[in-house]
Amino acid sequence: MDSTRFKRARATLSAVVLIASLGLAACGSDDSDSEEAAAAAPSYEPALAEAPPKLADLYANGSELIEGGKQAYDSTLAGVRGYPAVVNNWGSWCGPCREEFPYFQSQAAEHLDEVAFFGVDTEDAPDAYSTFLEENPVPYPSVADPDRELSAWSDTALVGQPNTLYYDAAGELVFTHQGPYVSEEALAADIEKYALSSQ
Repeated sequence: MDSTRFKRARATLSAVVLIASLGLAACGSDDSDSEEAAAAAPSYEPALAEAPPKLADLYANGSELIEGGKQAYDSTLAGVRGYPAVVNNWGSWCGPCREEFPYFQSQAAEHLDEVAFFGVDTEDAPDAYSTFLEENPVPYPSVADPDRELSAWSDTALVGQPNTLYYDAAGELVFTHQGPYVSEEALAADIEKYALSSQ
């Protein structure tokens, strides 16, 4: 093998080794990022300890996926009648949903004892849902909406995800925020205006 071909072969081998090592490093950082995200989730215990029975019953199923479509959605709302509800429509595949998710984690930690939080998980595979929530735990469950039927369930025209629906203590829909929240402050302001003020 002449000197030029040897140098090319050595350069190619070096590039392959470098790419492989970067790939392994990326895999390791993904695991580390996942662990860090789960560790960064707020503590829900203080608010859970103060939650009244109806809300405690809801939060006993934290991070679980509830099957049953509209009946499960209506049943979940009926189960928390007497308290305002904040319903986040999301999917693990949805980039903007993932970006706003920490805001819901934080606000839930603050208001679990006075507001019923739950999700509607749209067009998600159960495995993807479980994996996402292992890394991003929440104290509340989500109703499965594999066929994008929330508009019919809630009698509200919804386009895309995420969406956040606000119900008063009587179970009446009072406001729908379509699209992602761009800050936790914006979400906190809507919770104050459409949930806490409706008690």
